[in-house]
Amino acid sequence: MNLISTTASPPVLVITLFLVAGCSSIGRSVDPAKYDSMSCTELNRALGGVARDISQTAVTRGKVANASVPRWLLGGARVKTVVTDRETARIDRLKQQEEALVSARARRCTLPSQ
Repeated sequence: MNLISTTASPPVLVITLFLVAGCSSIGRSVDPAKYDSMSCTELNRALGGVARDISQTAVTRGKVANASVPRWLLGGARVKTVVTDRETARIDRLKQQEEALVSARARRCTLPSQ
């Protein structure tokens, strides 16, 4: 009976990795064409959301990369690599979005000269 409970745990880990990878791709995105019509407050809010998403994705990527996958679990290491690569690609997309927001904010929301 004890053997059954210990063998159920690694598949649960793999299923969890799949769910985390799938759910991490769900999020709000802002169309870069709409940045010029956004107010400074909306740009700041969107920039904060993107920064939060980058942080959460980096934490998820770190957890997956540091997960211990047993050797006997066929394909476990490959799943771990695929999920890590997917999270890295998502971080890259979010950083591009962040750069677009920063440039739009710099164009639109200049500080008054003193």
